[in-house]
Amino acid sequence: MRSRRRKTGRRIAVLMLVLAGCAAGWIRFRHAHEIPDVPTAQAHKGDFAVVVSCRGNLTAAHSVLVTAPLDVPDLQIIWLAPAGSAVKAGDLVIRFDPSKLRQDLKEKKAALDQAQASLDQAIAQARITSDQDKLDLASAKYDMEKARLEASKKAIVSAMDGQKSAIDLQLAEEKVKVQEATIQLHRKSDEAKIASQTRLRDEARAEVERTNYRLAQTELKSPLNGVVNFLNNTTQGWMNAQPYKVGDHVSSGLSIAEIPDLSTLEMEGKVDEVDRGRVTVGDDVRIHVDAFPERVFNGKLASVSLLTEQSFTEWPPSRTFRAFARFRDRDARLRPGMNSGLDIVESHIPDAVSIPAKALFTTHGNAVVYVKTKQGYIARRVHVRARNADEIAVEGIEPDSIVALANPEEQNKA
Repeated sequence: MRSRRRKTGRRIAVLMLVLAGCAAGWIRFRHAHEIPDVPTAQAHKGDFAVVVSCRGNLTAAHSVLVTAPLDVPDLQIIWLAPAGSAVKAGDLVIRFDPSKLRQDLKEKKAALDQAQASLDQAIAQARITSDQDKLDLASAKYDMEKARLEASKKAIVSAMDGQKSAIDLQLAEEKVKVQEATIQLHRKSDEAKIASQTRLRDEARAEVERTNYRLAQTELKSPLNGVVNFLNNTTQGWMNAQPYKVGDHVSSGLSIAEIPDLSTLEMEGKVDEVDRGRVTVGDDVRIHVDAFPERVFNGKLASVSLLTEQSFTEWPPSRTFRAFARFRDRDARLRPGMNSGLDIVESHIPDAVSIPAKALFTTHGNAVVYVKTKQGYIARRVHVRARNADEIAVEGIEPDSIVALANPEEQNKA
């Protein structure tokens, strides 16, 4: 009885070991044939654009500097347009303190009024003197004619009276000559006084006009449509340079702000030396502005610099060509200085099957793509037709295939 129990226990133990082994084998089988959970993407067929990509920023081909007036002393900013705000031609951008000039204008106008009054007085006095001289000359001529009439009676009067009449006529003629000389002297004197007063009046008027001009220069307006970009104030040294602000004193002739013309906005990028031969002026471009990732701007490659420019921002130093692309369609939100990417379309491959760049792997020196099937991921050798930074055109898989973005074989090993 006891031996039978022992045999039954042994059989149960062996059966449990067999069942455990079967379960472990089944788990290993399931794990070996289970489809790994890796990210995927779908291949698509269509026009594939081969591009040369580069980075850069937006810049304006034409901009105007707003400078402090040259003939206005003691300039102090009391108002500025908001930095980066859009302005139209004629809009106020900067206003300087006009209080000192307004006080000067009142004084200049008072001096002008006094000079004008002095001129009017000189003209009136000259007119009075002229009228008096004309009267005196007329009186002298009357006396001369009267003396001539008396002298004409010489034949019928005594010799003494005749001699006296001749002397009186001579004296009367001399008085006329003296009066004529006096009139000439008064005229020249009055003309000199009027000229002097006129000069003083003109000087006072010029001072008023100059002050009015200076007062008008205390308000600087935008010469074109654009955005306001205030420059750095370096009067306290380059280490303490900051954009101009309200309260700053400005020297005459210094540039205070820059207003770029948004209609001339373009993309400036740096093309590597190895890619220079692949691009041509007139190529289609796609501009990606970092601030607006949801939109792609189309345009044309306008120009490429003839010489390279060396940059020391990285090591080893690099040499690049400067390329400029013009927008075909614009957006009012675009501003100079925005970081952006530039894709220069080198060529087009029609009806190409393209996949994400992450979906291409290298196995034993061959380019492969892991295509998802019902049995799992199958490695397919492909031929790379063209390669971009994010997409690759390949041959060897069907359109709409689901491809893995991570190596499923490494996933199985894990």
